[in-house]
Amino acid sequence: MCEANAYTLDNEKEILFMEAVDTVEPDEDGLRLTSIFGEQKFIKAHIHSLSLVNHKVLIKPNEK
Repeated sequence: MCEANAYTLDNEKEILFMEAVDTVEPDEDGLRLTSIFGEQKFIKAHIHSLSLVNHKVLIKPNEK
């Protein structure tokens, strides 16, 4: 499988947000993530970095 896990960054600490992420799409003022199981989550955030080898997406919540 080639899916990734998505983590939010909180003071440089990685917190699991969603497992088995298949797609990450920009949506209004944030990101819509969809898992391989069809689960969808929206978060007001932007992509901080991607690690394709480690199957990891790091997202950083938008400033308020």
